[in-house]
Amino acid sequence: MNLKNKRKIISVSPEKIIETESIQPGQSLPLVIKPAIDGINLATWSASNQEWLETKLLQHGGILFRNFPISDTEGFQHFLKSISKELIEYSYRSTSRSQVSGKIYTSTEYPAEQSIPLHNEMAYCHNWPMKIWFFCLEAAEHGGETPIADSQKVFQGIDLKIKEQFIQKKVMYVRNYGQGLDLKWENVFQTSNKSEVESYCCSAGIEFEWKDGNYLRTSQVCQAVATHPKTNDIVWFNQAHLFHVSSLKPEVRESLLSTVKEEDLPRNAYYGDGSKIEASVIEEINEIYQQSAVTFSWQSGDILMLDNMLTAHGRKPFVGTRKVLVGMAEPSWG
Repeated sequence: MNLKNKRKIISVSPEKIIETESIQPGQSLPLVIKPAIDGINLATWSASNQEWLETKLLQHGGILFRNFPISDTEGFQHFLKSISKELIEYSYRSTSRSQVSGKIYTSTEYPAEQSIPLHNEMAYCHNWPMKIWFFCLEAAEHGGETPIADSQKVFQGIDLKIKEQFIQKKVMYVRNYGQGLDLKWENVFQTSNKSEVESYCCSAGIEFEWKDGNYLRTSQVCQAVATHPKTNDIVWFNQAHLFHVSSLKPEVRESLLSTVKEEDLPRNAYYGDGSKIEASVIEEINEIYQQSAVTFSWQSGDILMLDNMLTAHGRKPFVGTRKVLVGMAEPSWG
């Protein structure tokens, strides 16, 4: 072997081959990471710098990887596996998504003209992914941004009396399946076997009731706020504002309530003791989310990595084709 031609492996700090910057002046969320030299394999680099990445993620709440040579689902999946041993399935669903490859999914399949309020993924249950990634295969012609918000700042911004109510009572989510107005229970639980549904509900602390005509009603009381296991930050962590009847457009809400009772709506949120959450409270919560939002335009190839407890996400309406994929990892129950 010609030792003179043998390549040396040189250990360098992460900052030597990547650049970091703010998405906006004075804005720490998200941290933007770009390659400082050509030819960096993001999966290889991230696998060698996991501790540094984890520190930055906990510090900023989100990282935007930009200008790295990843252009397809396979590359995205390879990157995720380089820093998370196993991705998790999208179980107990609240929105429609399609499986793309393995445990990679499309982003929420809502109509292009519809916005998606800021929220933390699966905060409507007791077990959620600690990390979530978004990969922009194709940016929309106009709009389609994924706004994000610091969940700790959201908690701090909400009126103290409102916070005390939610901390004391928590949140109850009520869902009715089988009326053709929302996801079918077969889609939500990813099975057509009622026994499997019942088993899942029992293990997840979900109360359930089968009704005539293959209808199913579930209810579950979950946290309104949560403490991050690593940073000890107290964060606003629920989806009351997404499930609450006031989230429906007025004409849709009026139409539904003219045909069904409020307790039979496809989904709704109450205080944990079953009492109604005032619409004015939901309105204030939504306003705090909007005040906390950070918005940036997608570029094809971008990967946004979020700590799902520290950072909420949403979606702006868009025009044209938008292709954003999603991966999740590290269940909170571990």
